[in-house]
Amino acid sequence: MKIVFITLMTPTVRGEKKNSFVGLTNLGATCYVNTFLQVWFLNLELRQALYLCPSTCSDYMMGDGIQEEKDYEPQTICEHLQYLFALLQNSNRRYIDPSGFVKALGLDTGQQQDAQEFSKLFMSLLEDTLSKQKNPDVRNIVQQQFCGEYAYVTVCNQCGRESKLLSKFYELELNIQGHKQLTDCISEFLKEEKLEGDNRYFCENCQSKQNATRKIRLLSLPCTLNLQLMRFVFDRQTGHKKKLNTYIGFSEILDMEPYVEHKGGSYVYELSAVLIHRGVSAYSGHYIAHVKDPQSGEWYKFNDEDIEKMEGKKLQLGIEEDLAEPSKSQTRKPKCGKGTHCSRNAYMLVYRLQAQEKPNTTIQVPAFLQELVDRDNSKFEEWCIEMAEMRKQSVDKGKAKHEEVKELYQRLPAGAEPYEFVSLEWLQKWLDESTPTKPIDNHACLCSHDKLHPDKISIMKRISEYAADIFYSRYGGGPRLTVKALCKECVVERCRVLRLKNQLNEDYKTVNNLLKATVKGNDGFWVGKSSLRSWRQLALEQLDEQDGDADQSSGKMNGNTLNKDESKEERKEEEEELNFNEDILCPHGELCISENERRLVSKEAWSKLQQYFPKAPEFPSYKECCSQCKILEREGEENEALHKMIANEQKTSLPNLFQDKNRPCLSNWPEDTDVLYIVSQFFVEEWRKFVRKPTRCSPVSSVGNSALLCPHGGLMFTFASMTKEDSKLIALIWPSEWQMIQKLFVVDHVIKIMRTEGGDANLSETQYISEPKLCPECREGLLCQQQRDLREYTQATIYVHKVVDNKKVMKDSAPELNVSSSETEEDKEEAKPDGEKDPDFNQSNGGTKRQKISHQNYIAYQKQVIRRSMRHRKVRGEKALLVSANQTLKELKIQIMHAFSVAPFDQNLSIDGKILSDDCATLGTLGVIPESVILLKADEPIADYAAMDDVMQVCMPEEGFKGTGLLGH
Repeated sequence: MKIVFITLMTPTVRGEKKNSFVGLTNLGATCYVNTFLQVWFLNLELRQALYLCPSTCSDYMMGDGIQEEKDYEPQTICEHLQYLFALLQNSNRRYIDPSGFVKALGLDTGQQQDAQEFSKLFMSLLEDTLSKQKNPDVRNIVQQQFCGEYAYVTVCNQCGRESKLLSKFYELELNIQGHKQLTDCISEFLKEEKLEGDNRYFCENCQSKQNATRKIRLLSLPCTLNLQLMRFVFDRQTGHKKKLNTYIGFSEILDMEPYVEHKGGSYVYELSAVLIHRGVSAYSGHYIAHVKDPQSGEWYKFNDEDIEKMEGKKLQLGIEEDLAEPSKSQTRKPKCGKGTHCSRNAYMLVYRLQAQEKPNTTIQVPAFLQELVDRDNSKFEEWCIEMAEMRKQSVDKGKAKHEEVKELYQRLPAGAEPYEFVSLEWLQKWLDESTPTKPIDNHACLCSHDKLHPDKISIMKRISEYAADIFYSRYGGGPRLTVKALCKECVVERCRVLRLKNQLNEDYKTVNNLLKATVKGNDGFWVGKSSLRSWRQLALEQLDEQDGDADQSSGKMNGNTLNKDESKEERKEEEEELNFNEDILCPHGELCISENERRLVSKEAWSKLQQYFPKAPEFPSYKECCSQCKILEREGEENEALHKMIANEQKTSLPNLFQDKNRPCLSNWPEDTDVLYIVSQFFVEEWRKFVRKPTRCSPVSSVGNSALLCPHGGLMFTFASMTKEDSKLIALIWPSEWQMIQKLFVVDHVIKIMRTEGGDANLSETQYISEPKLCPECREGLLCQQQRDLREYTQATIYVHKVVDNKKVMKDSAPELNVSSSETEEDKEEAKPDGEKDPDFNQSNGGTKRQKISHQNYIAYQKQVIRRSMRHRKVRGEKALLVSANQTLKELKIQIMHAFSVAPFDQNLSIDGKILSDDCATLGTLGVIPESVILLKADEPIADYAAMDDVMQVCMPEEGFKGTGLLGH
């Protein structure tokens, strides 16, 4: 017996130890923000100055307290930082949520940014914000803590003149490439540089370019010295940033006196923080901080929500270096002496000016902030109490259930006394869960006769009648299944199925032997040949399904009804499958007339088959075929003969039109006639299809030229368009052919083109006149509609070629995204369902009414032909993509990335010589239409850096902190 209690969330309470700290929640990829917040919080001077900064919180206060109905919302960056620092100092939580601060800066929580750039930009923003304060201790805190000064000094080698350019700094950016010690990096930063040759210096004193030397001189150093180790550098080969995973040694005590210009001051610094980037790539990883408590001198590791105290007041970096070790790297960590450390992941070192005495003063949180913290602590305590109460209730419920189980567990087994069946699943839930037990539900174990199904015994539990009475009285439900609940009919059916299953192979041999014998007289039965070939498989599948769940329909067993719970799709599929001997049923449910599909079997063979298919259709040998089918067969034969005769007559009458030989052409007008007639190309194609296969298609009885006319009866094509783009929509007819067409078909509109010589002396050119004449308004509307359709498509196909050195190449890096377009148009048209026929061609009736075609129907017809004429035949290796007109170019680039494995920023796209560069523009506005071919030229691929920790990000074009509050937006 096992009792399981629900484990409730343990309240994340801050540690009770003195000097314990509060963590910060990682909002996705904001670990770089959290590390700097903890470093700045432990700068006591900065924290004290921020607490002195005036706040708009006074507007939030009412009388002596805080408005209970409103949550405090800081209005400025300083207020956000104040509130965060107050919570970090006096909150009872183990970690707090910095989302208000991050949101105020406008940072993307899912995008990992450059931590060093964030530090610079935020310090600049904070300095600018505090510069408006009246209190000098607040206004100048950033300069006092972080600002130093150096000079760029240039000395002329000719006259010895020295020029200085003073500059302030908030951190020193040190190159680490090629160095092993921090002091070497500082020395290189201050190293003298020679200005010679083309790089000579223009001396004001000499009034000419002279050889010179240039170096940096440190004039003053701040209280807090930030040393940025330039681990993230630009790789010229790949065009992206990379991380330098080289070890740099640094000491806990740093004497800067040798490096400053003015000697004699106090320039001894002690290490106060080490900021770590875990990971081998510049585009992914995780940021943590090791920070020294200035009051206790103890080191802490800040890892978002988790804070770990280092043992023995010592900085320990070993585990961080182990985590960053690539599996194939052979780099060994250098040995470090006492008071020194080595790291290949440290990207920023923070040194504090060594003080004679440790600060003992405790920084007090301002009253208004403390009241906000107290309120948050009160809410947190209420939540803790609520969690404790829920835990207590859970324990109480568990104890009550434990007592109930103890009471009934011994009486559950059924001995000689009466018993009942209960769902095993319900019984397990009753034993395992402390939540309220639901009523007993035994319906899933019932057969179609509402009794206990014999196959469901395995999921039932037999319990004593005493225990069953208690269960039903306490929890209700049903139906109750006593010893008499087992279904006798299902047991008999199960036995029959098992017996048939065992003798199926033997019966299969017997039936095969019986089928070899010749059936004499009228003793035989008709059986479908297809059913005979597969009867054993059908029987086996049917028996297997009955064996698995006899109360469900097998879909092959004759006479069975479908389960009510089956979906409509499953029911449709079941109905489409033919049961045994249904392959000789005609549509009217009688014996089919085709004897090729059936054969006679003996009475003995039929009896064997009936044991497996008791509801199969039975047709004795004397059974007549379906009378209705006989009549339809005679009519069909007559219709086929009639169709063949009509097709032969029309083919003989119009041989050149059928064979597409000797056709007239508008661009090269024949000399022997001045008149040509026009019919729709659709009519010609449908007529040719009928003549080729008269037994499959219906005769074409009318010429629907209304498809070529506008609603006003005017022609929709110009003479020029009919010689070019619209030539595929029309068919030209010789006058002799036209006379024959008028005899064979019903013509709704006569359309002809006439050639005339200019009557005027000034007009000697040949003129072409159409009858009916062109309708200019509808022609213009048609062209506009066609262009609009090409710009407003959805789920259309375009093609992408990848090119190298302006040559198309085949690339098989991704599967095709849609089906091949090799199917012929004729096959597609023949696949149309019955009834989907063009409304302007009456193919089954001989109606003589003139049909008016609407403008919309005409446009639909035009679309059909346009799609056919513009169709692009996809070559091997080309990628076909499904796109929409309102899709942006950026979204298309993402599709291309999946198809060709080329990142969006490496894609150079063009269409018809036009470069596609506006990622926000839609494909419609860029001129990308269905069947377009876009050329893709990819930039050189870059090496894929391995991900280490938090988030693996695709190396997209860097935007940094563009659009955030750090840049004043």
